[in-house]
Amino acid sequence: MNMNRAYISLGAFYSLLVLLGVVALLMGGGSLLSLVQLGIGGMAVVGLWGYTLKKGFLNPRVWRPLAFVLGAAVVGQLLLVFFASLSNTEITWMLISAVFSALLVAILYQYGDRDQELWASWDDIVAGRVLGDLLAKHETLTVEKQEGERHATVTLSTVGERYRARVIRCREGSREEFEERFASLATLADFIETYTCITVKDFAKHYSGSSSRTADYGAGVPPHAVAQRGGNPSSEAK
Repeated sequence: MNMNRAYISLGAFYSLLVLLGVVALLMGGGSLLSLVQLGIGGMAVVGLWGYTLKKGFLNPRVWRPLAFVLGAAVVGQLLLVFFASLSNTEITWMLISAVFSALLVAILYQYGDRDQELWASWDDIVAGRVLGDLLAKHETLTVEKQEGERHATVTLSTVGERYRARVIRCREGSREEFEERFASLATLADFIETYTCITVKDFAKHYSGSSSRTADYGAGVPPHAVAQRGGNPSSEAK
């Protein structure tokens, strides 16, 4: 069994547990606390399926706080096991619940990492591919641009398996310089266009001779047309 099948089986198992909880509540069992636990469990299952299918459900800012909530619950269960007067059956169920919850904590924490293509838009994925083409041919990429009162210089390079962006921004006499690193080219493209006046199209125009896809992007060819040269971003990126 490969990892993908293992995650699918895990998702099916957790989904069944949530379904059984819903049935129990509809039959009159449980309390208000049970309803809260079921709601948190249902959310966790959505995140698990999103991680398994490589799809971005809801918002990445949701999942890490949920992972912390589950982590706190795991700690609470372990404290009850060691310090509360519980029966052997209760201790067994507490330990089983803690183990399965701990696994969800790790998965949801990773799922909530914004620096992944599954959270990127179509345009950012295409723009990231253009940057990837350029970085494959050049050790560093540098673009400087003046736009009204805004001036920016962005230098991109590859450091190991990550991508580094050095930014210098000037506006109204103030100057700031900072650096960020990314695992995803799509996230890198979004970062550049969000925090500077420079766009990926500026990089494509500056290095327009590097590849046909880069030249197309720099010439203003729509992102979906550029994507067709290298496959469907939504399928390959996922």
